[in-house]
Amino acid sequence: MSTKPSLAIRRRLNAPPARVYDAWTRPEVLVRWFGPGDTRVVRAEADVRVGGRFNIVFEGDDGEIHDVSGTYREVVANRRLVFTWTWISTPERESVVTVALAPDGDATLLVLTHEAFFNETVRDNHRSGWSQGLDKLEALFA
Repeated sequence: MSTKPSLAIRRRLNAPPARVYDAWTRPEVLVRWFGPGDTRVVRAEADVRVGGRFNIVFEGDDGEIHDVSGTYREVVANRRLVFTWTWISTPERESVVTVALAPDGDATLLVLTHEAFFNETVRDNHRSGWSQGLDKLEALFA
């Protein structure tokens, strides 16, 4: 039996867990950092409760539109979010994201785990995208 590819990324952010949690759950903050590189969020919606849904639409500098959505499976304020992740272009390829937050002095240790990718190429593309997005999140708290 083979397992599907996954990734894990750790970051130390210069903000307490409550502020980092807000950045993941409040659309008006999500639009300021979400997405890789020079992408721009054009719509962000988040009904942050177990069973609630999110939808984020962002545009690349090439004009390409990216639309991702999912359902929250676990919500622990300021500590943990678990949600499904599905691109509108490939709805049959659902994966799962876990964002874990832990206090680290005056900062937060964030561990993002993304599991059940379709293949290693998709995983590697997401690793790049998440890393660039988390760079922008980190800059938000600099």
